[in-house]
Amino acid sequence: MHLSLEYITRPSTLKENAPLLIMCHGYGSDENDLFSFASELPEELFIISLKAPYQMQPYGNAWYAINFDADQNKWSDDEQAKTSRDLIANFIDEACEKFPVNKDNVTLLGFSQGTILSYAVALTYPEKINQVVALSGYINPNIIPDNVSEKDYSHLRFYCSHGSVDQVLPVEWARKAPKFLEALNIKYQYSEFPVGHGVAPQNFYEFRKWLINKI
Repeated sequence: MHLSLEYITRPSTLKENAPLLIMCHGYGSDENDLFSFASELPEELFIISLKAPYQMQPYGNAWYAINFDADQNKWSDDEQAKTSRDLIANFIDEACEKFPVNKDNVTLLGFSQGTILSYAVALTYPEKINQVVALSGYINPNIIPDNVSEKDYSHLRFYCSHGSVDQVLPVEWARKAPKFLEALNIKYQYSEFPVGHGVAPQNFYEFRKWLINKI
């Protein structure tokens, strides 16, 4: 069975019904980036690290284009982002069919652009997701449904973190997430670390502990 996105995996120690963790890397990176966390995460997790569909030059991949105008203002291609959001949602179904995993225990782990997409997938297709680890990203309201207030998100759990001196995605953008999630009755943990656009070791240990308690 050919899956719609390229990926690498780390199988679980469980032969069936393994909790599934899907990793979504950031802009200009690839499937190997977050996969470096895999060896440090619980053995019962079936881990899949995705490769974003849009190839960049000279290397790396993106979930959607980020464009700059003459004044160096940047904006995101929201249509491409929605396409990638739906690709990930579809991939979850394919993975649950192909691998010995529990479709009722699915975690998305994103970094930066991968986090923006993870938020979008969970808020658009809540029935497919249980936990989200949202590292160094934010909620883009343009790529989630207008009727979020009508959906049931009560089962979702989010771990959100950001670097307080992030020079790529301002921490102010990330700070909007707690209020947004609260309004939808979603349980979350939000943390900041004194780093730039990256994952500090204490950040990793905190989300790992959070994840172990959830799966």
